Amino acid sequence: MSSVLVVGTGDTKRLELEYVRDLIRAAGADAVFVDVGTTGHESAGDVTPEAVAAHHPDGADAVESDDRGAAISAMSVALEHYVLANSDDVSGIIGAGGSGGTALVTPAMRALPVGVPKMMVSTVASSNVAPYVGPADIAMMYSVTDVSGINRISRQVLGNAAHAMAGMVANTVPAGRSDLPPVALSMFGVTTPLVTRLSQELADRYDPLVFHATGTGGQSMEKLVDSGMVVAVLDMTTTEVADELVGGVFPAGPGRMDAIARTGVPYVGSAGAVDMVNFGAMATVPKEFADRNLHVHNAQVTLMRTTPAENTAIGEFIARKLNACTGPVRFLLPEGGVSMIDAPGQPFHDPVADDALFAAIEANVEQNENRVVTRVAANINEEPFVEAVMSAFADVMPADQGGTS
Repeated sequence: MSSVLVVGTGDTKRLELEYVRDLIRAAGADAVFVDVGTTGHESAGDVTPEAVAAHHPDGADAVESDDRGAAISAMSVALEHYVLANSDDVSGIIGAGGSGGTALVTPAMRALPVGVPKMMVSTVASSNVAPYVGPADIAMMYSVTDVSGINRISRQVLGNAAHAMAGMVANTVPAGRSDLPPVALSMFGVTTPLVTRLSQELADRYDPLVFHATGTGGQSMEKLVDSGMVVAVLDMTTTEVADELVGGVFPAGPGRMDAIARTGVPYVGSAGAVDMVNFGAMATVPKEFADRNLHVHNAQVTLMRTTPAENTAIGEFIARKLNACTGPVRFLLPEGGVSMIDAPGQPFHDPVADDALFAAIEANVEQNENRVVTRVAANINEEPFVEAVMSAFADVMPADQGGTS
């Protein structure tokens, strides 16, 4: 029978973790306490630190260190390998701890497939949790008090977390149209009309999975690609590349688009929203950009128009990624603008900057019958572009999945 893993450092959090485990069991789900303490203590865990450490790629000795930070980092690696080795028997995973415990446990959570229940009760859950959650479906619960003993606050918070986990593993999510093959799409506010229309066009034959291109969104999309969970990608919004290269707040990292190359998944892409770099509120825009074309998207998001030079670099980045792809690729360039606000009369309309982007892509992509770049005489959100994307999608999809190839 599969079990919920209750994970944390038993040398400092034993009572709290046993409390969570016992409540989950009382609610009718099986649970085991996985102790990942690193102090050489006498463990009360159902799974001991030694058993976890044995899964480190370099052996259990790699976890032994007088440096607490090094020991925690090594145990985190061992835990991730332990969880993956036993993933078929994991019904869910829950952890509790401070910053160190959270950093130790969450990589193992991220390694599990999307859909496996994951919850972290943490003292840092009210701050920036992006480094811990990453592209995974981890529920972060703020502990309010420190995870240090059972008191009137921690009893309730940890109890709520335990019961939430028990409920997640005990109840099956109603089935949807899982018979339809899933297709991933990337979207931003300024490419919403395009992606909405594409989703409508796909809905009868495919299950559209739309990802918000906010850095983590792109990472999440590519995590599913690497997991083999999508049959194709309509990457309409590559704005995360602009943030990566220029210094915005929504980068997906230098590995953006690498999953496409690794897997050979059928791919249709475009330069959606690369006319902009994203920052927070206007007061947060770096001083070196004070004289740039800035547009207040909302109170918390300020957009900065990319320059021809920046667009050249973005185009070269995209071209390198496309050249690494072995699967079928179509990349479409919307001559009428790459976003809702890159159109005549709109604040980011700049044909010179767009031309620099398009020229860099065309000059650097090694085109062949499998890898094709095409210009489309329309704005990215206009109907002719929708039609061009659907035509390209048919080109890259195998005939038995609705394509023409």
